[in-house]
Amino acid sequence: MVGMPRTLSTSDMVTPGSLGPPHPEPTDGEQARQPLLDGAPSSASLDALIEQLVPKADYYPEKAYIFTFLLSSRLFIEPRELLARVCHLCIEQQQLDKPVLDKAQVRKFGPKLLQLLAEWTETFPRDFQEESTISHLKDVVGRIAPCDEAYRRRMHQLLQALHQKLAALGQGPESLLGTDKPISYRNKPPASIHRELLNICSDPYTLAQQLTHVELERLRHIGPEEFVQAFVNKDPLASTKPCFSDKTNNLEAYVKWFNRLCYLVATEICMPAKKKQRAQVIEFFIDVARECFNIGNFNSLMAIISGMNMSPVSRLKKTWAKVKTAKFFILEHQMDPTGNFCNYRTALRGAAHRSLTAHSSREKIVIPFFSLLIKDIYFLNEGCANRLPNGHVNFEKFLELAKQVGEFITWKQVECPFEQDPSITHYLHTAPIFSEDGLYLASYESESPENQTEKERWKSLRSSILGKT
Repeated sequence: MVGMPRTLSTSDMVTPGSLGPPHPEPTDGEQARQPLLDGAPSSASLDALIEQLVPKADYYPEKAYIFTFLLSSRLFIEPRELLARVCHLCIEQQQLDKPVLDKAQVRKFGPKLLQLLAEWTETFPRDFQEESTISHLKDVVGRIAPCDEAYRRRMHQLLQALHQKLAALGQGPESLLGTDKPISYRNKPPASIHRELLNICSDPYTLAQQLTHVELERLRHIGPEEFVQAFVNKDPLASTKPCFSDKTNNLEAYVKWFNRLCYLVATEICMPAKKKQRAQVIEFFIDVARECFNIGNFNSLMAIISGMNMSPVSRLKKTWAKVKTAKFFILEHQMDPTGNFCNYRTALRGAAHRSLTAHSSREKIVIPFFSLLIKDIYFLNEGCANRLPNGHVNFEKFLELAKQVGEFITWKQVECPFEQDPSITHYLHTAPIFSEDGLYLASYESESPENQTEKERWKSLRSSILGKT
């Protein structure tokens, strides 16, 4: 008989990376000699880091510093308070509260201030949802506007772009999710409710493209700040409950999408009455997974493999005996959790390199296995302190955090090159899926229980779900 897929346990999913403790605290002299960016120390007081963010007539912070500090600063100070501090420092340093301004000085400073505000509103638009933050922007730009009316026009353009971005983000993924709650198996859903996926899309490459469309659409809504906010005083490994706050709705929705796809794959496999049809569905999903791998869509790939490795599916021995599993085992090998997913990480780096040197939008696609990315960031957060013993912010840690999150932000901004097929994406979002109990019951209906444990479970499920004894 052909080999069976193995069932992943939760402990297989990820192990902590080898993150060491923070480096010893540097002296002031060492700090000056060991910048990690031009002018960026490995650690500094929060006030010093804020000072470094503020532009001057002859100084503008590096783009990498701006992203790193804006991303991580929310662990220490609310974004609206940070903006107020930055605006206050600008007014104080440039003497913008004086009745007569130094126009030559302001004309050197003004473009740099507007550039900082443009980068901030573009990368972290949700920091500007409150009217008080907009008031700070208008106030500080209003003070330099008399020196050059172009500053006011630029401010108007910046606010327009911000409002458009916030409006687009407001149409969040919740509206895409559709029927994401599992249904209990009572009987096979009527044709009016459930149509098999193969009747809607029988081409693996087309389905892989549509899955990629869904993934990129969902990723588009995730802000970089959500990665930091997700783990503020929370431990995602301590319980099975989501560890998300109200500021991480898009992260949570994306994780729900992954789970839905796992259950949809398992549901589609367990649904057909005949093992020949079930084997056909398995082979179809193996081909879809392979196409996802080729595209660079590792999140859908892992969801499909996880769905096929769920116990109600993996126990269908007679069905798997009819499946040509060689391609499946190659894919499983690529996503093997051994060595902290070293095979997957190698493939991801290959896709990332392809993306950097891409000549077409299809080659730019990199959709990482999202749960692993979140856990990598979690272990980075846990492995190093936010502050050093002297109270300084551990900026070296946040440079590494920004590197991981920044790479993801680059990937999520790729425009999907595949045209959407609404009938397929609607099915992916709304088709009924079985609960775990429903999957087991469908599995036992397809292939009878083989041992006493399965027989007892089947009897219990028939009693609780179908009302049979």
